[in-house]
Amino acid sequence: MRSRLHAAFISWRFYLVVSFILLLVVGLVLRMIDLTVLQKNFLLSQGNARAMRVENSPAFRGMITDRNGYPLAVSTSVFSIWANPEEAVKDYSKLKSVSQLLGMKPKTIKTLIQKNADKNREFVYLKRGVPPEIAQKIKSLKMSGVYLQQDYRRYYPEGEVDAHVIGFTNVDDKGQEGLELIYNDWLSGKPGKKLVVKDRLGRDISELKTIEEQKPGNDLVLSINRRIQYLAYRELLDGVQKNKAKSGSVVVLDVKTGEVLAMVNQPSFNPNNHSSQRSEDYRNRAVTDIFEPGSTMKAFSVMSALDSGQYKPETVINTYPGWLRVGHNIVRDEHSKGPMTVTQILRISSNVGVTKMILTLPPDQLWGLLHRVGFGETTGIGFPGEQTGRLVKRNPWSPFALATLSFGYGMSVTALQLAQAYSIIANYGVKIPVSLLRLDKPPVGKRVIDEPVSKQMLGLLETVVQKEGTGVSANILGFRVAGKTGTARMIGPHGYLKHNHEASFVGIAPASHPRLVVAVVIHDPQGKLYYGGDVAGPVFKNIMEGSLRILNIPPDDPQALEKKAS
Repeated sequence: MRSRLHAAFISWRFYLVVSFILLLVVGLVLRMIDLTVLQKNFLLSQGNARAMRVENSPAFRGMITDRNGYPLAVSTSVFSIWANPEEAVKDYSKLKSVSQLLGMKPKTIKTLIQKNADKNREFVYLKRGVPPEIAQKIKSLKMSGVYLQQDYRRYYPEGEVDAHVIGFTNVDDKGQEGLELIYNDWLSGKPGKKLVVKDRLGRDISELKTIEEQKPGNDLVLSINRRIQYLAYRELLDGVQKNKAKSGSVVVLDVKTGEVLAMVNQPSFNPNNHSSQRSEDYRNRAVTDIFEPGSTMKAFSVMSALDSGQYKPETVINTYPGWLRVGHNIVRDEHSKGPMTVTQILRISSNVGVTKMILTLPPDQLWGLLHRVGFGETTGIGFPGEQTGRLVKRNPWSPFALATLSFGYGMSVTALQLAQAYSIIANYGVKIPVSLLRLDKPPVGKRVIDEPVSKQMLGLLETVVQKEGTGVSANILGFRVAGKTGTARMIGPHGYLKHNHEASFVGIAPASHPRLVVAVVIHDPQGKLYYGGDVAGPVFKNIMEGSLRILNIPPDDPQALEKKAS
């Protein structure tokens, strides 16, 4: 009896265990059906939400090149190092290694992560613009919550030589200065979007599909000639340093097209590492800084006199005794030269001679000519911060105001305006818009000065660089050069300063068939010399001579070469 009861008990236990197992299997099967059939879409969407991400694909910014296709601004691949604070805050074991690679203090990174973790943020940049080799080393450390993001950064092969023209971009690859700013929309591409699958560490496993294609930016071809730009920069730097000047600018223009072949300034800055630079060094002084041009304006004063028909190059004017009372003021020459022709007055830069001519003309005639050649208005080049200069039309004109205007005081100009005005003389009276972009064909110009007067003026300007002229230092062997010196006192808080000057020279070559205009402005030279012919003239000579050689322009004064050779 006992044995039968024992057998029955064992049998009952067996069936209980089997039943339990069967119920468990049935439950698992039902759960499996529930998960894989009934809740399939819900669970799939939840999984995708945790593993699939939409990422931006950075767009390639357009390249900036010189007129011959040489790259002046290119985009290079870099990485941004970012962190998920909620993940990174859990493990600082590799923080020291990451901080060393990033060149940051561990405490700085830790504070940044902790601060954003406290705010429940899932993203914070640790450092941007990290080179690929450093980024890969950081990636290999596999620090929790630290990730890489590919970006692009601008690189400027010519450095400070082109800095003021090209400008630079910020950490987001957006233009901040110069042409990078002006043409930011043109250069900027459109980022794309892609759907990717990530693992639990945030690493990309696979790219599922492209949602939106990225569009690279457009390239920009400048009028700048890289070789002439470098030549101008080198010679300006040398001139500024030799004469202990505060700053300087040079503009080289193609007479026939209005294209800017070079535009340089001193001091400059390195656009590849500009964070430590002074903001004032970012200015493109050739278009933003204004100054009184001094005797470079005498070319237009004499041209105004010639245009009136009252004067010819051989007309004699008595400048004795070397000074002239105008109202309550005195206009002086450095030396008294007595009777001189109009040609001689321009050659030695006589204030008295020019004043006597202008005071015999209608008061608005000189102002009208200066206005027509572009003074007092922007050049239309579209550069940020470009100044119009100052050219005031007075009503009525006082004789002294008109006198000072005739030799370049009481007005202000930029180096680019000065270069454009002389290019009108070089182009026989036709004004052509200036351009920083390469042109496929010359633009249509507008005549603002009669051709015979312009050609007459060109001949007079040639005498300035010849024997006894103020610009003899700008003479180039083998080439006929036309130009004018300028020396003007700088204005201080209480009037004109005795020992601070603006020295300038603007010249044209070859004078027989003008091709180039070079304007050189040296601000506040503090060396032994300060006259335009002594300070700016040699800089002009070296730039013009080198530019003519670079452009393969043949000499137009071969007799001078033969005479030198013999």
